[in-house]
Amino acid sequence: MTTTNFPPLVAGNWKMNGTLASLAEVDALKEKLAGVNPACDVMICPPFTLLFPMGERLNDSSIAMGAQDCHWEEKGAHTGDIAAEMIAETGATAVIVGHSERRTDHHETDEIVQKKAAAAHRAGLIAIICIGETIDERKAGRTLDVLSTQIAGSLPEGCNAANTIIAYEPVWAIGTGLTPTPEEVAEAHAHIRKELAAKVSGEEEAARVRILYGGSVKPNNAKELMAVENVNGALVGGASLKADDFFGIISAYL
Repeated sequence: MTTTNFPPLVAGNWKMNGTLASLAEVDALKEKLAGVNPACDVMICPPFTLLFPMGERLNDSSIAMGAQDCHWEEKGAHTGDIAAEMIAETGATAVIVGHSERRTDHHETDEIVQKKAAAAHRAGLIAIICIGETIDERKAGRTLDVLSTQIAGSLPEGCNAANTIIAYEPVWAIGTGLTPTPEEVAEAHAHIRKELAAKVSGEEEAARVRILYGGSVKPNNAKELMAVENVNGALVGGASLKADDFFGIISAYL
């Protein structure tokens, strides 16, 4: 695992899941983390409806909170959208942008992702920028080219290790139970690290940026994946919804 000067991050993306009753899982996770000191940061990214109540729930804990998306404008006639500044008011410290489900379901381009990441920075939030290849792109041997293109197009000016995290999520591994081999993960993360140098003022700063792995991360494979060179944590989907499973992944850093 590369030293970035920042702790690794294990972030849970609840996606379109969770109601007020789900906050019981947050309480359970807080209890499990009490008295232990994992060598990582922990974050939960709930749906928008839970940002304020979850923020209150996490106020006295070491667990950070993020959001799952934002609009690139600060305000305006954008029905159903939410601005990064609105997210910041909830106590969130980060926002996921460019998740493959947004890119696919909402046809978000690299340009849109770049604008959203810039909005996150404008609001003082960390942008967790997601990139990753489809199964067809991997089979065609285009994984590294795809990652290069997405990094070049999705990262705005002013990115640095303090305001930007990259999440590598091979699209074919999300929610499928499939995962790339540790060697494949290592290759992708090393390539991302190299490509970041052109976007964050050189190799020294690129070495400090946290690069998360995401895609069917589970308690039974987390330790192996988190030990891969240049992997600085995980972006976890379904397994973050239950305190037991999420803590099992966090335990890779105990």
